[in-house]
Amino acid sequence: MAAAQAFYAPRMEQVDTVILGAGAAGLFCAGSILQQAGQGASRVLVLDHARAPGEKIRISGGGRCNFTNLATGLDRFVSGNPRFAASALAGFSPADFVALVDDAGIAWHEKTLGQLFCDGSARQVIDMLLHRMRGAELRLGTAVAEVEPVDGGFVVATSRGQIAARRVVVATGGKSIPKMGATGIGYDIAARFGLALAEPRAGLVPLTFAQQDLDLCSPLAGLSVMAEVSHGAGRGRTRFRDGLLFTHRGLSGPAILQISSFWRPGEEIAIDLAPDADVAAGLRTLRGQGGRQGLAAALGRWLPARLAEAIASETGLAGARLADQGNAALDRVAARVNRWTLRPVGSEGWRTAEVTVGGVDTRGLESRTMQAKSVPGLYFVGEVVDVTGWLGGYNFQWAWASAHAAARAIAAG
Repeated sequence: MAAAQAFYAPRMEQVDTVILGAGAAGLFCAGSILQQAGQGASRVLVLDHARAPGEKIRISGGGRCNFTNLATGLDRFVSGNPRFAASALAGFSPADFVALVDDAGIAWHEKTLGQLFCDGSARQVIDMLLHRMRGAELRLGTAVAEVEPVDGGFVVATSRGQIAARRVVVATGGKSIPKMGATGIGYDIAARFGLALAEPRAGLVPLTFAQQDLDLCSPLAGLSVMAEVSHGAGRGRTRFRDGLLFTHRGLSGPAILQISSFWRPGEEIAIDLAPDADVAAGLRTLRGQGGRQGLAAALGRWLPARLAEAIASETGLAGARLADQGNAALDRVAARVNRWTLRPVGSEGWRTAEVTVGGVDTRGLESRTMQAKSVPGLYFVGEVVDVTGWLGGYNFQWAWASAHAAARAIAAG
């Protein structure tokens, strides 16, 4: 019974629920437990090694927090088990979070694709979350070393001593943006309790390329175009139409960030730089009308001048007139515009990744409660779980929904 004595040791701080992580999922879970269980009904302690809560919230959406997306659905998430998120997302919808934002008096607006942003500052969302969790204790500057099972609960070893808790919620996030304090502690805790992991990798991240591709990208650094980027083939093909940005290190912009969550090393991506045009047909039409103009000028009908000139130069036809080109030459140029195939050599990694793809394998979790199937009282919520949203507020919605699911189960128990 040594374990039982450890849990009830009189000198050890004791709480009902310890939440590891003061990010979106952790703060929302704390508030939701108290809202559903009632103030004073449960002692909740939130731990984080950071100096301030909600740091990723603060920098999100250019400082205005893209706090949800009205188009939330299972098809907007990447996971080894695409159906896992259904219960949590159904239990707490974007409309539910918007209601909280409205109640807090936070003005917001909708941008493209259902993305909702604060009119003011992301700090307003952080303040709302902190207000909801009044009655819980927030303890910052406290690093978690490990979590151990004991009879009746868990012991959490921290930089400020040990804490006994009946329940532990792991809301530690993933490994993205380490300068904001991201670590892999959540994965270590999962492994300690025998839970499997889907290999964590950087998601929503710029891709990098070999020198031969950089020779084109680097001179165009800063240029942005609307493009369609795709990955895979057949029914497994994934495509995004959005902005594409040329950089000194490769390609970025929303379309590239989106596809990066699906791309794996060694695989190709395809880019259509003029998704609304059949460039091959257009070039032939222009040639049939006389074809006196140069290729770069012709491509300028569909592309920014700098990009048109770069493609004409790359294909060896910088000074060529359309009238002098056969179908094969025009088709080669058109393919470079409508079907540009690239094989990235990697990504910029955790440093610039907005999210982590992978995480705690959902097969080890109850979808309705986020509780570990084999460890009663241990919950995993938010980014630490193998559920990753598209760019555009979906990851915040998963944080709210998964935290709400765990809180509901904890409050009821």
